[in-house]
Amino acid sequence: MNSPSFRMPARRLATVATVTALAAGPLALTGVSPAHATGDHGRASAVVLRTGLDVSLLNKSVNVPLTVSLNDVQAPRSAEKTTLTATLDAVDGGRPFSVLRAEVAEARATATATKAEGSTTLAHARLHVPGLPLLSLIEIEQVTARATCEVGRKPFATTGVPGSVTVLGKRVALSAGGPTDVEVPGVGEVRLDLSSTRTTARTAAATALELKVSVNPLKLNVAEVDGTLTLAEATCRTPQPESAAQPPAERATPPADVQPQGEPAEADLAETGGSPTTPYLMGAALALLAAGGAAVVLARRRG
Repeated sequence: MNSPSFRMPARRLATVATVTALAAGPLALTGVSPAHATGDHGRASAVVLRTGLDVSLLNKSVNVPLTVSLNDVQAPRSAEKTTLTATLDAVDGGRPFSVLRAEVAEARATATATKAEGSTTLAHARLHVPGLPLLSLIEIEQVTARATCEVGRKPFATTGVPGSVTVLGKRVALSAGGPTDVEVPGVGEVRLDLSSTRTTARTAAATALELKVSVNPLKLNVAEVDGTLTLAEATCRTPQPESAAQPPAERATPPADVQPQGEPAEADLAETGGSPTTPYLMGAALALLAAGGAAVVLARRRG
């Protein structure tokens, strides 16, 4: 006769196997692990100067794209740059050509779980283009741009510009009513678009000044410059909280008395008398059967 001390381990084995199979049933049968939502910390950017100019030298025998970005920063990784000059090579007899010089040129971008912000400040700056090494394309005292996107608040964008600037040696009053055109005979033309801001439900963008340039000094085709320049730009996108990044799915309730259309490619659970829980119950039953068989075999061997 077997003693109780030999029966207890077999019974415990069956019980542990059953509980484990029932607890892990859905995950073990489907192989799916629970997903964790991740929040979006938003985005921000700022740049002091961005150029998109085409420079043609010596009667267009040499074409050089003038693409310069000064203090271009991006977040979520917070960043700040304060470089005061921008230069270009290979357009002035092999010597570096100074595109921008400023006393203040700062760009900053930050992004956290609740707020994203980009900001730019440019002060006491002079901008030059090839062909006009001694005459500034524009001289400006100070421009600023800021874009702020904060959770729970409407994004906003602001700019700060002076009342006047100097373009191709001429003092020009800036107008908020539209673009300002400046033409200097024998030198070229410049169109200034003043203070552009844009906002949406989650984003904001601000540009202090945008210049459209067409310069050909004395029509000699020594250095012909065409394109655009952007001064003081900032953008942002509102962070999205973790709870809102992936909202919980709602259980769909099928409408009553709706018959399936067409012929199914395979037999579904309704045709076999099953239900969505049938695979879990079958898995648990198999685990119970296996655990019970193991317990009986073990008890017999120890009898």
